[in-house]
Amino acid sequence: MSHSIKIERFDATMLIRLNKPELRNAFDLEMRAELAEAIFVARDDPDVRAVVLAGSQGTFCAGGDLRALSGQRRTVAENRDRIRRLHPWFRELVNLEKPVIAAVDGPAYGAGFNLALACDFILGTPRTRFCAVFGRIGLVPDLGGFFLLPRIVGLQRAKELVFSARELPADEALQMGILYAIHDPDALEPAALAMAERFTQASTGSIGMSKNILNRSFNLDQDTLAELEAYAQAVAIESPYHAEAVERFKTKQPLRFVWKEKE
Repeated sequence: MSHSIKIERFDATMLIRLNKPELRNAFDLEMRAELAEAIFVARDDPDVRAVVLAGSQGTFCAGGDLRALSGQRRTVAENRDRIRRLHPWFRELVNLEKPVIAAVDGPAYGAGFNLALACDFILGTPRTRFCAVFGRIGLVPDLGGFFLLPRIVGLQRAKELVFSARELPADEALQMGILYAIHDPDALEPAALAMAERFTQASTGSIGMSKNILNRSFNLDQDTLAELEAYAQAVAIESPYHAEAVERFKTKQPLRFVWKEKE
């Protein structure tokens, strides 16, 4: 990989860092390709139990690279295909059956905003700023924005953020439920890594199935969700993890996974 993405390992956590600070981590073609590769690596590595997605040097992602976007003329069909090529790997990120935590310091604009929304939890700092900036330049949200934003903030709020293309400060993002927590800038990545580490002893299988079904829950009726629930539970109840947990309970041993808010 080139310098667009930097991967670091912290035990069972993979940290994927957007690493083009000279371009404010602009979401150019090189970064897209490397991020896609990193996501597939995280998906396929059984030793990776959680993922942290972070920016660099006080910026998460300033959005698409407008210079590259306007550098050559394309047909409508070519522009459509250019966006559609984002969907397979981005769908893998949204549905990655492992916890994914975004550590967002500074601006997360346009595609960068939606990249953060694709994660399960978003941690920020007082200088975190979100913006569905597309409307300022006569575009519509891409990279999953139509799917993700209304599910987090509701339809009316999503319309307001998209139509106005205004900047959303950290405190308001926390109130809307976009941010899970706010930390000092120096404490942001340690907090994200600590949160990821808490999942090390969790059942990746049960979390993965739960995430898969939760992500579909807005699109399916109650009966269909009940069928998915029954199938997932039938799989989970036969897992070695569950068998061990039952044995620990019977012998009065502590369970492997107990969520701790603070270490």
